[in-house]
Parts: sequence; C-alpha cells; structure tokens
Amino acid sequence: MTIFINHIISLDEAEIELSATRSQGAGGQHVNKVATAIYLRFDIKASSLSDHLKSKLLATNDSRITSEGVLVIRAQNHRTQEHNKRDAIARLKAFILEASYEKPKRKATKPSRSSQRKRLDSKTKSGIQKQLRKKIDF
Repeated sequence: MTIFINHIISLDEAEIELSATRSQGAGGQHVNKVATAIYLRFDIKASSLSDHLKSKLLATNDSRITSEGVLVIRAQNHRTQEHNKRDAIARLKAFILEASYEKPKRKATKPSRSSQRKRLDSKTKSGIQKQLRKKIDF
C-alpha cells in the first residue's frame, strides 16, 4: 500500500516500521494490559525519497532523528491503536511536507517614479517645516 504525502511525494508502506507498546500515564487497569501506543520508525537514508529531500530531512535539527538517520515518532494520545497509527502517519506526513516546502525566490523590484517623487516631496516639505521652526535673525 502507498502513503501519499502530496501529489508528487509518496512512500511505500514497507518503508515504515510500526510497533505497538503500552502507553504511559493514567488509565487504570486498561493501560496495563493493552498495547495502544505506536512507535513509527522511518529510515530516511534507505527511503525512496529524492536525495535532495533526504538531505533536507537529515539537516533538520530534530531530536526525533537518531544518529543513524532514523526518524522515531511515538504516538500515544488516543485510546486505540488504530487512532495512534493514523496520528503517527499524519505526523510523518507533516514532517516530510515541512521539509519539502521551499520559499519562492524573491523578485527584485524598483520603486515606481511616482513613489520616488512622493518620497522626495515629503522630504522637502519636512525640510521646509524645520526651516520655519528656526529663530528669525533680524
């Protein structure tokens, strides 16, 4: 099965390793016997992503990326394993989308003639105003 990140980027489900563990925190007897938390492991270096995107992902200073280049996401916010799987995959998608975004190049523009004229007019006007504030010397 394929996981679609956007219209260009997609991952094969075999590239993602999911394992279930017991959740932490309060929850009574249920939390002690049911493995609902999900660990998602995604090996960035061995993935089918482009080399450019791999380098951008590895360059992010994220504590979830190990020294071997494996992204580890722990999802335990929900009560069911299925919801936590969806949450972990959604967080993986968001992480990859954030790294794939590139700011558009800035186009250099010149100020228009009228804006230049207005700027100079305002400067002369303020200069005249300052001249009028001076003491008059007879």
